[in-house]
Amino acid sequence: MKIRHKLLAVAATVLLIPVGASAQYVSGVPQSTETATVLTLEDALRIALSENIAVKVADQEIKRAEYAKKGTYASLFPQIDASGAFQRTIKKQVMYMDFDMGAFGGGAGAGSGEDVELPDGVELPDGFEMPGKDDSGSSSKNNGGFEVGRWNTFNGGVSASMPLINAQLWKSIDISGDAVELAVEQARSSRLDMVTQVKQAFYGVLLAKEAFNVYKSVYENAVDNFGQIEKRYKVAKASELEYTRAKSNVASAIPNVYSSESQVILALWQLKAVMGVDLDMDIDVAGKLADYADTMLRDINEAGQADLSGNTSLRQLAIQAEQIAKTVQLQKYATLPSLAVAFSYSMNAMTNDFKFSEYRWTPYSYVGLQLSIPIFAGGRRYNAIRQAQVQQKELDLQKINAERQLQIAVRQYVTTMETSMKSYASALEAVDLAQKAYDISAKSYAVGKSTVTDLNDSQLMLTQAELGKSQAIYNYVVAKSNLEKTIGHDFLDDEGNVDLGL
Repeated sequence: MKIRHKLLAVAATVLLIPVGASAQYVSGVPQSTETATVLTLEDALRIALSENIAVKVADQEIKRAEYAKKGTYASLFPQIDASGAFQRTIKKQVMYMDFDMGAFGGGAGAGSGEDVELPDGVELPDGFEMPGKDDSGSSSKNNGGFEVGRWNTFNGGVSASMPLINAQLWKSIDISGDAVELAVEQARSSRLDMVTQVKQAFYGVLLAKEAFNVYKSVYENAVDNFGQIEKRYKVAKASELEYTRAKSNVASAIPNVYSSESQVILALWQLKAVMGVDLDMDIDVAGKLADYADTMLRDINEAGQADLSGNTSLRQLAIQAEQIAKTVQLQKYATLPSLAVAFSYSMNAMTNDFKFSEYRWTPYSYVGLQLSIPIFAGGRRYNAIRQAQVQQKELDLQKINAERQLQIAVRQYVTTMETSMKSYASALEAVDLAQKAYDISAKSYAVGKSTVTDLNDSQLMLTQAELGKSQAIYNYVVAKSNLEKTIGHDFLDDEGNVDLGL
C-alpha cells in the first residue's frame, strides 16, 4: 500500500536524515479504500439479505417445512397403487379326498393307489392328476393325493384407500402448519442475527477508521514538531535531548499508524464476511461514528419502553408450546376409532405354458369400509401422552427462564447505552479542553516558554480524549444493535425495503 511504503521509508530514515516536509506522505486513509465502492449501512444490509449464507439456509428451511406440510395433506386424498406379480410353481400342492373311486368305474382298489381309469366322456379338470401306480408298478408318488394348481400364475391390479374418520391424521396436519410457522420465525431469527452482525461489523470499520485518523494526526503532529525542533537545534536554540526526543516521538507514532491501518483492513474483511460477498471485493463504508451521536437521546427514551413481544426466542417457544399442546391431543386421539374406505380390482391367470393369447383372465374386485378400534397396546399410548405432557412442562419452565434472561439483557443494554451517552458527553468536553491545551503547549513551546515534555503530555491527552469519544459512540451503537435484536426490532418495511429507523 502507498501509506505502508511511505511509512517504511520514514521509519528507515527518520533517525538518519532531516524530515522537514515528511508530513506530506500521509494519505489520510489506507489506499485500498481510495477507489473502493462506498457502502452505507442500508446498502450493506441490503446486500447481506440476498447474499448471506445463513439467510439462504433459513429460506430453504421454510421451503422444506412447506413441502412437509403438503406431504401431510396428501394423506387426506386417496392412496392409489398398482401392482403386478408372477409366480412359477416349483412343487405343486397335493390334495387328499376320501371318496369311493368305484363310482367312476375304477373298482374298489382304486382308492388304495391302483391305476384308475375314467369312464368314456369324463375328463379330469385341468390341474388335477389321478392317483395310481408309476411306471415301476409301485404306488403313486403322491400317495393317492391330487396335485392341485398350475405351473404359472399371473396377477395384476389396482388398489385404493382413503381415510374417512381419523382424528390423529387431522391433528398431525394441524401440527405441520405450526412447523411451517416455526420455520418462518427461525428464518426471521437468522435475519435478525445477520442484521446485528452487519451493523456491528459496519460500526467496527468506522471505529477503526477513526482510530487510524487519530493516530495519523498524532504522527503528523510529531513530524511537524520534529521539523520545528530540528530548525531550532541547528541554530543552537534547542538541546540535543529535545532533538532526540522529537525523533523518538516520530518513530513511536509509526507503529500505531501501522496497527490502526491493519485494524481497518481486518474490519473490512469482517464486514465482507458477514455480508456474504467475496473477501477480495474492494469496498469502503460511508459516514462516521459522530453521525449516530445525534440520535442518542431519542434512542434512550425509546429503549426505556422496550417490549419483548417481538423477541424471536419467545416467539419460537410459544410456537413450540402450541405444537406440544397439540401433540398431547394427538396422543390422546390415538385411542379413538378410525374409519377408511378401501377398493381393489385385480386380474388373475393360471397356466402351464406361456401362450399369452390363450390365457383366461379372471377378475376380482371389492369395495368396503375398514374400521379400526384401538383396545390394548400394553400402555404404549398412555405413556406417550405422559411423555408429551412432561415436555409441555419443561417448555413452560424454559419460557420462564428465557423471559428472565431477556429482561436482564435488556436492562444491561439500556444501562450500557446510558453509560456510553454520558461518557460521550464527557469525552466531547475532554476533547475540547485537550485540543486547547495542545494548542497552548505548541505555541508556548514555539516561543520557548514550555518544554517538549509538556507538548508530549498534551498530545497524549488529546489522543486519549479523541479515542474515548469514538469508543463511547461505538459502545452505544453496539449496545443499541443488541437491544434491537433482543426486542425483535423489524428492519424491513411493508414493501420489504431496509428500514433501520435512524
